[in-house]
Amino acid sequence: QLQLVESGGGLVQSGGSLRLSCAASGLISDYYALGWFRQAPGKEREGVACISSRDGRGYYTGSVQGRFTISRDNAKNMVYLQMNSLKPEDTAVYYCAAGRALVLSDDYDYWGPGTQVTVSS
Repeated sequence: QLQLVESGGGLVQSGGSLRLSCAASGLISDYYALGWFRQAPGKEREGVACISSRDGRGYYTGSVQGRFTISRDNAKNMVYLQMNSLKPEDTAVYYCAAGRALVLSDDYDYWGPGTQVTVSS
């Protein structure tokens, strides 16, 4: 069973940047899709970005397009989310996930425990 652990969250001012990392206990190359999700207080979890192991192409939800970049390092079994130009509305717990469908819905097999990102105005 694949275990995922996120890191890199914290408190940042509006306009700042953070880089989230997700360490996997196994081979992420075995999973076609890796994704980042987030859940803000009182809101449903939403897909932020996902990346294909086939061509490394990333897909993003509209609110982060152009600000966030997802990447993966299969050799290190790591997934990253570079977040720039952060806004207070980006405040949430961020989760990484691994699955077999390249989607921004919850249809992933494995999930990390999450890391808190707080953006102050």
